[in-house]
Amino acid sequence: MFDLNTRILVVDDMNTMRKIVIKACREIGFSNFVEAPDGAIAWERLSNSKDEIGLVISDWNMPNSTGLELLKNVRTDDGMKAMPFILLTAESEVVQVKEALEAGVDNYIVKPFTTDILKRKLQDTYKKVSA
Repeated sequence: MFDLNTRILVVDDMNTMRKIVIKACREIGFSNFVEAPDGAIAWERLSNSKDEIGLVISDWNMPNSTGLELLKNVRTDDGMKAMPFILLTAESEVVQVKEALEAGVDNYIVKPFTTDILKRKLQDTYKKVSA
């Protein structure tokens, strides 16, 4: 499992959803969060971050820049390309899942989700990125 001090960037255009993700992460034991309301601001925070962000949990559908666009930016940046990245979405279309996998997503969570599902996805992601 990720170190519980890992700084997590939570990206979603809905403040309520960011709070739900953070609450679930807190229940797991995490306590260090940065928030962004869209992929463009998230990219800015990642690019200018003096504090090491160790994991991104991002919504897919957002204005200005989607989670998929953010993922593609992260994967093409030499300093960030290995960053663990989980996409959240209300969509479970096979085409979308395939597109996310092709772009290099580490895991995918369909909303709504429970803390247990998030914990399992975090464990699976950690195993994948630390292998």
